[in-house]
Amino acid sequence: MERKDAAVRALQSRDAVELLSSKWRISILHILDAGRVRSAAIQRALKNVSPKVLTQTLRGMERDGLISRKVYPVVPPRVEYQLTEMGRSVILPLRNLCHWAEAHVKERDRARRDFDAREEAED
Repeated sequence: MERKDAAVRALQSRDAVELLSSKWRISILHILDAGRVRSAAIQRALKNVSPKVLTQTLRGMERDGLISRKVYPVVPPRVEYQLTEMGRSVILPLRNLCHWAEAHVKERDRARRDFDAREEAED
């Protein structure tokens, strides 16, 4: 029974990672945590993402049910995004993960240095 439970958890983990794996999704979730945000403001907040990639990422997040999009019938078009209930539900686990990562930075850095030193010694 334990092996089956582990397999189910592994599949669930894969699903979770797939929802958040895009380079910009987690940043966008944090930006939208403040409430409804215009697409131009998201673009300004994420200076290193191209408009094309941002649009693809936002569309994917909308498709996955993490965010919703509202288009206002004005010229030029005004588009706003906000978290859905599902999107809001992932914010606390993301914060916890960020805190965990921050608490373990020194351990991670030490492990990387040790690994790199071993790799160099083997070459």
